[in-house]
Amino acid sequence: MNFNLFGNSYSDIDEIPSGGIGLKLMGKIADELSYTRTSDGRNCLLIVKYFQPVLPPPSTQARFLNLLNSFNWLQEQLTPQSDRISNQPLKKIGLQVNSDIRAVTQVLEWVEELENLPIPEGVLHQCKLAVVEGFTNAVRHAHKTLPSETLIDLAIAVFADRLEIEIWDLGQPFDLKAKLKEELPEKNLFSWNELGFTFY
Repeated sequence: MNFNLFGNSYSDIDEIPSGGIGLKLMGKIADELSYTRTSDGRNCLLIVKYFQPVLPPPSTQARFLNLLNSFNWLQEQLTPQSDRISNQPLKKIGLQVNSDIRAVTQVLEWVEELENLPIPEGVLHQCKLAVVEGFTNAVRHAHKTLPSETLIDLAIAVFADRLEIEIWDLGQPFDLKAKLKEELPEKNLFSWNELGFTFY
């Protein structure tokens, strides 16, 4: 069976080029990234992306106040998560799919449930990329030797200032920090152009 991914047609999962592109994308997108083995034998990839909340169009006076308050936003991002006042998610969604690369369509449709929330458009696109890359990495690597019926759990929690994406797999754990150092020796030197992306 053929399937399309980012404009290219593939008939087998092994035809999709990898070379660490998924980790590079997630490393570039995520403000926080971790991969943890849990006591129930699963692994959780956690991707956190912060954003400045989307506000309705303000009046002239309110624009000035919002500009002043935007400087406080950066300081708030440096505040430990436990100290934040608004730690209740606006929305939480979950999905469970088989370890089948063709489920990527279902995964993308699931992420589209977030489109009507106050998330900046660019952040939502980055979220879609991160979810697709995390899912395909679980299929291609973590579940490579497992039956295709092996389940992958996905969850997204949307807060006023961030997205938290969790992707759970049953594969062998690996050292994410070491792999990221190998793939992204200097995060600042990595560019979207390296991957062949063009943004307008």
